[in-house]
Amino acid sequence: MPLVTPEEFLERERAADAKHEYRHGQVFAMAEGSPPHSFVINNIQVALATLLRDRPCYVFNADLRVSVRWGKLITYPDVTVICEKPQYVDERRDTLTNPSLIVEVLSPSTRQLDLGDKAFLYREAPSMREILLVDPEPVMVEHYWRLPNGHWEVETVEDRTASIRLASLDCGLAVSEIYRNVELL
Repeated sequence: MPLVTPEEFLERERAADAKHEYRHGQVFAMAEGSPPHSFVINNIQVALATLLRDRPCYVFNADLRVSVRWGKLITYPDVTVICEKPQYVDERRDTLTNPSLIVEVLSPSTRQLDLGDKAFLYREAPSMREILLVDPEPVMVEHYWRLPNGHWEVETVEDRTASIRLASLDCGLAVSEIYRNVELL
């Protein structure tokens, strides 16, 4: 498969009917999610939007394309948060470059990639402060946060009664809110 430049990818993606992901010069179709996957995304978006509604932050859904490492990763995270003026790759203003927090909800087809290469590339983004990798079934949240010295810490939360301290947003996200009513699906 011939490699594609990020510029070629954006040109094609802007004309495409379906979403694709750019990784290291290759283009991949985006996987579709299950009802629990979609529901968890919605729960997280609602919770974050509620927590941040009186702050200068923006909560975006998976329709926003994000370039976290030009030439390495251009994708559509499940939830993206920024708390500063949005920056874009070009004048089209459709591909964000400065996410503060990214949330990926895992699926069987993307789990290894999300926990591996994508998580690594997200941590390389200078603007990135926190990452949540969420398994919709069972309860499991991998929470990464950047320390003042630039190193990263990670905790795995499997307790539905816990709260995840989002230091970069100065708030706590209840795990029960992430998984609210998922068991009913």
